[in-house]
Amino acid sequence: MILKGKNIIILSLMKFDGEYESTNYTIAKHLAKHNQVFYVDNPYTWKDYARFKGTDDFNRRKDHFGFFADGIIETTTPNLRVVITPPLASIHFLPEGPIYRAALKLNEWLITKRIKQVIKKYKLKDYIFINSYNFHYPNVGDALDPSLLVYHCVDPLVSDYDLKHGSISEAHIAKVSDVIICSSKQLCVEKGPLNANTHFVPNAADISHSQKALAPDLPVADIIAKLPKPVLGYFGNIERRMDFDMLKEVIAANPDKSFVFVGPQGKIYIPDWFFDTPNVYLPGRMPYEDMPAIVKGFDVALLPFKKDEVSRTIFPLKLFEYLGAGKPVVSTDFNEDLKDFTADTVAYCSTAAEYSAAIAHALAEDPQAMIPKRLAVAADNTWDKRAEEFSEILNKYLELKTTK
Repeated sequence: MILKGKNIIILSLMKFDGEYESTNYTIAKHLAKHNQVFYVDNPYTWKDYARFKGTDDFNRRKDHFGFFADGIIETTTPNLRVVITPPLASIHFLPEGPIYRAALKLNEWLITKRIKQVIKKYKLKDYIFINSYNFHYPNVGDALDPSLLVYHCVDPLVSDYDLKHGSISEAHIAKVSDVIICSSKQLCVEKGPLNANTHFVPNAADISHSQKALAPDLPVADIIAKLPKPVLGYFGNIERRMDFDMLKEVIAANPDKSFVFVGPQGKIYIPDWFFDTPNVYLPGRMPYEDMPAIVKGFDVALLPFKKDEVSRTIFPLKLFEYLGAGKPVVSTDFNEDLKDFTADTVAYCSTAAEYSAAIAHALAEDPQAMIPKRLAVAADNTWDKRAEEFSEILNKYLELKTTK
């Protein structure tokens, strides 16, 4: 049974108005269909205040930063409000230890005070508190009195920045939470020893958007239409997760094909050869709204991620967006769990030779034959379904805790 008629406060790492909609905010919007949801936006620090001052991002928040403001931004989604906290001290530079933890308590007090203002204003007697991967502020839930304390873990801690304080902070959240919901099985394996009430709810996709690629009257985006056929495409961040060594072999073995990588470029991770190869095209970041017209021009969609300890926890949204657009997908076997969710609609490859062979096979098949099956798989991996699973877990543990 899904959760209905409850009050939910979500402290998230992700901005409500980010360029790409996050798992965190998407879940919040779906929970708001049947509950009253308050989404506490990732707090600005004073460093952020100086850095973003004058930007649209800053201007949307500036009237809500005040210590005596209620911090509420009304959204167009019924039952969903965004909460903006006052700016916090920039303390990440401090070494891990007593001084950092003392400074953190002050920041968490500011967050908690704003949340308590919301609780008082809306007369919330009972509420669920979800820390949605904001491991930077691990004690906020402790300072409140929620009916249910939840940790939503959507990614592993990888970067030195996150690990500096996050390894200690996240372990605390995991131990004190009533339930943990992870976006991959590997994350469940990691969090399970800290909390037995750990569950797996994978990411999904908004296939209503990607399915626009199937519209006969939608023209292919100009940046793709001008490329020599066939076009092998990727839409997303171009960064450390990409298996550039494997790609170098695949691209060299297929000089007659256009490889296009559409998205923001993490240039510190991208090798020089990638920019200098004649059949590799890098148009840069494009609006998410243009995704259907871009993907429509792909003859084959690519997922070329490295197989490592980080990637094995990834449940990429773009996989189901590709399938929702009806496209054949060739992927590396970076996450074994994905096979359980894609039937036989995706080719998973462990070597460059297998990857090239899978591309050739996809190009040789009837482009229409597998579309119904791909769409069916995509339809089984929508946010509606995932949000229901998420909601059912919340309801189960709320009832268990209430009974106790």
